[in-house]
Amino acid sequence: MRIKRRRFDSYPGSSSDPCDGGREGPVSDQAPTTVIVLAAGGGTRMRSKTMKVLHPLAGRTLLGHALHAARGISPDHVVAVIGNQREQVAEHLAQVDPDVVQAVQEEQLGTGHAVAVGLAALGDAGSGTAVVLYGDVPLLEPETLAAFVSDHRTGGRTLSVLTARVEQPAGYGRVLRAADGSVTAIVEERDATDEQRAVDEINSGILAFDLAWAQEALRTIGNDNAQGEYYLTDLVGVAVSEGRSVGAFQIEDALQTEGVNTRVQLARLATEANRRIVERHMLAGVTVVDPATTWIDADVSIGADTTVLPGTQILGATSIGEDAVIGPDSTLLDMEVGDGASVVRTHASLSVVEAGASTGPFTYLRPGTTVGPGGKLGAFVEAKNTRLGAGAKVPHLSYVGDGDIGEGANVGAGTIFANYDGVNKNRTRIGAHARTSSNNTFVAPVTVGDGAFTGAGATIREDVPPGALAVSAGSQRTMEGWVARKRPGTPSAEAASRALAEHESDDDVQETTP
Repeated sequence: MRIKRRRFDSYPGSSSDPCDGGREGPVSDQAPTTVIVLAAGGGTRMRSKTMKVLHPLAGRTLLGHALHAARGISPDHVVAVIGNQREQVAEHLAQVDPDVVQAVQEEQLGTGHAVAVGLAALGDAGSGTAVVLYGDVPLLEPETLAAFVSDHRTGGRTLSVLTARVEQPAGYGRVLRAADGSVTAIVEERDATDEQRAVDEINSGILAFDLAWAQEALRTIGNDNAQGEYYLTDLVGVAVSEGRSVGAFQIEDALQTEGVNTRVQLARLATEANRRIVERHMLAGVTVVDPATTWIDADVSIGADTTVLPGTQILGATSIGEDAVIGPDSTLLDMEVGDGASVVRTHASLSVVEAGASTGPFTYLRPGTTVGPGGKLGAFVEAKNTRLGAGAKVPHLSYVGDGDIGEGANVGAGTIFANYDGVNKNRTRIGAHARTSSNNTFVAPVTVGDGAFTGAGATIREDVPPGALAVSAGSQRTMEGWVARKRPGTPSAEAASRALAEHESDDDVQETTP
């Protein structure tokens, strides 16, 4: 069955002016650059309620990686073409790059149609060089894109294609060249002959072209193909037929052109992205003991001579200074870690560990926590929205929530900051160089003054003045024989009986010894 052809001049926002017919001018290095990111496809093979381009990889969404590459060439305009699940994508764009122009492709009729929709959204900004990227190609580097655009401009071409050679090109469009190396066509897999399928140079889909020319040329392509879509790559044939210059910029790193269609591909590219990120940090002077078990997101920064131990995840926008030790078995999300700090078996987010401070092992830092210079949050300590001053310590088995712990203070083991009264969260303040004892409960809001002490097992409900000692437990009472009377026949009673008998025997021996 022959598929009915439609043209872009029938779509809203497109011009009905006839094509200009072969006019070609020089491409200037100073001309404006527009990047169009295609992100309208449904991504049904992901089997997800989340739009494909919003799935995360190395701390950014797939779309976020495309925008990162786009912004890396400092374009004058960035347009994102959205369609399926547009509310999700629009909200994400507003968060990560609010300056992006959003263009809605109401009906997904192919990449050519998507680009036409994107160009229509530009209004009067339709001149210079346009670059087309895809929202599901996460490994493309800004440096690669910059080199591609520079090659396109210095070559004075109307259209350039980013290509790569792969051992298994099945599924990709093939790049066809003339004897002189110029590009003559790009043929999609479904439309290729057996001879064309044998070509191993593939089309990445990433194009650079003269924007004014493309606005006219897009209206001349049709959808008479296996999928009934308007292929952007048909612009190559239009340019060739007009006698215009068409070239290819071939890169060695084919993975930079690979897209994500399934969760299997997502995991594979995430692993590759992580390998590259970890390697970059190692080459910059970071020791990563076991790269295979270390995950580092794209926006993480780590200073020289820091050591990352096995089983560690450093995520989000985490920043780590020099000479620190991170891990093993730690997860840091959006953290700041200072020079020389030690973060061992710690789960932490949106917090700060300042220079020379330490956390762990088995420590939980919840958002809003700051460990001051030389401070310590030790084993099995949870902290939330709490600041430790310089040299302050919470060494063991404690929960400190909504607190201020002064310089040089020491909080005893088993301490609880009882910060929630059932309605409000309240703060506990421990003064500078205060010493609080084991198994204390501080019922917030309460303040322990500078240099004050508290007794073991104390429940502190009232403020403690500077330099004072606060206790709340009464005098100890010992009721001998209680277990024998109240718990007869139990293992405890039997153990107590044996101990008492041994004690009486020792007393008899002492009395008979001359």
